Amino acid sequence: MVQRIQVMGSSGSGKSTVGLQLAEAFGVPHVELDALFWRPNWVESEAEDFRTRVAAATEGEQWVVSGNYTGRLNALLWPRAEMVVWLDLPQRVTVSRMLLRSWRRWRTNELLWGTNRERFWPQLAFWNPTSLLGYSLRAHPRMHRLMTDAMVDPRWAHLRFVRLTSQREVDRFVASMIAEHAASLEEHA
Repeated sequence: MVQRIQVMGSSGSGKSTVGLQLAEAFGVPHVELDALFWRPNWVESEAEDFRTRVAAATEGEQWVVSGNYTGRLNALLWPRAEMVVWLDLPQRVTVSRMLLRSWRRWRTNELLWGTNRERFWPQLAFWNPTSLLGYSLRAHPRMHRLMTDAMVDPRWAHLRFVRLTSQREVDRFVASMIAEHAASLEEHA
């Protein structure tokens, strides 16, 4: 059974949802990288502080991590991970989900990490450096290049990469992982 998984993908791809589903089904800690990165008032964590908090959250033998932060964390997480799940959904899907999620969070005044609350209207200004829409439009092709390169990089040959390109594939994968875990538990009971 896989014990250390990182779920990656563009904003709005469903990383947190999938990560939480797997962690709950497996009974292992779920580590949401955004929750460790964002300080109150949308202040970014210092690089070393962020790495220290991620290292502490993943020091156990079992975990599911949701999030990317590839340049900051691959050297920390991937040597220990067993599987990387890449939610490579079409950009039209991820952007629309991200905008709907942002709208919902703003309308409900949802508390995110620390004291942070969604600010919807600034997200639409894609030219603004803090815009999630702009980030999403720029990051999607970069994520695609990074992941396709990583999948053939000999440094990561120990990882099982799972690339999912539709919500149907995501749903099937999650169901199969949960069923596989349940079968493993029965076998060892």
